[in-house]
Amino acid sequence: MNLVSPIPPDHRNTFTATEGEFAGWTTWTRDTFESHNGPFWHRLEEDGRIRCAFRVEKKHLNGQQNVHGGCFMTFADYCLFAFARRELQGSGVTVAFNAEFLDAAKEGELVEANGEVTRAGGSLIFLRGLLTSDGRPLLSFSGTIKRVKKRT
Repeated sequence: MNLVSPIPPDHRNTFTATEGEFAGWTTWTRDTFESHNGPFWHRLEEDGRIRCAFRVEKKHLNGQQNVHGGCFMTFADYCLFAFARRELQGSGVTVAFNAEFLDAAKEGELVEANGEVTRAGGSLIFLRGLLTSDGRPLLSFSGTIKRVKKRT
């Protein structure tokens, strides 16, 4: 996979795919845990919403040959930050995360996420989202991100 990095200064830790299934999609490289467990991708849709996705690989599966619940939760946490990108405008940490497992996904499936910011306050951003595969709901999730100010 070829990745290119001419990006705005506020997105120094991102790469955008230039070929393949996720050409034009962006991923972050600053989080080694997500990079190792992904790759997870996001892009801005024409309607202004952020959509996230990943293709299920063997490494994402549990002993039952379904996507591991921890993988779904890791991807959903990635999605929280993608959805909050405009409001966050800097660093943040997840302070709350809730998930309801609805269905399983298998190797080869495309898992997508759509979601929204439900409220953005001075230090907290509240969000919710839904993971799906081919329109089938897989995981409903919500979370809260706290903005982190740089220490001087």
